[in-house]
Amino acid sequence: MVSSWREFWDRDTPIYVSARHKARHYAGLADEIAALVPHPGAVVLDHGCGEALFADRIAEACGRLLLCDASPRRRDALARRFAGSPRIAVLAPEDVAALPAASLDLVVANSLAQYLTDAELAACLRDWRRALKPGGRLVLADVIPPRLGAAADATALLAFARREGFLAAALLGLVRTVLSDYRSLRRRLGLTRYDEAAMLARLCEAGFTAERMPRNLGHNQGRMAFMALV
Repeated sequence: MVSSWREFWDRDTPIYVSARHKARHYAGLADEIAALVPHPGAVVLDHGCGEALFADRIAEACGRLLLCDASPRRRDALARRFAGSPRIAVLAPEDVAALPAASLDLVVANSLAQYLTDAELAACLRDWRRALKPGGRLVLADVIPPRLGAAADATALLAFARREGFLAAALLGLVRTVLSDYRSLRRRLGLTRYDEAAMLARLCEAGFTAERMPRNLGHNQGRMAFMALV
């Protein structure tokens, strides 16, 4: 039995309903992150990057891209995929804590906060705050508000699938997800949720000046994104 979210993400998961779904998700996210890069020489950390299939698009927009994921399996795959990309490095979470102070221009943490405890998020905020340069930015995205349920997530997925041409696969995939252990894990382990005021308060306590962004990263606009400045 899977005992943690970290263990869940270190294996094949039912989250992506098809290869096209996975590709369109990561391609769109890479383009959104690339658009956030403040200048061509910027050092960028994508914390909780997942498979990062199109990280090379982000690397083209910055000076150096650090990809961090808690899953050893994913880190190995990332290291193989981008072995020929001198601008890209792959880190474990403990490596982020060891980054030099004031060495980063941008940190993006997308779809990460819901899988962390409050204490784990606080530790990440401390590490990010220390590693960001004065004037650096943190984008904390895909934060789940308290009242957003699985039905809203499913509706957002189906709308995305309709636009991107994998609707039939999405319908079948939702059935598979219901029958998979992801649904039981959501009940057993839970997802950490924050309302807007609570997340802004946590960012302020960590030493950031923060505001909610007009749009979330990715397809699910029922979730929230925050921009935090050092």
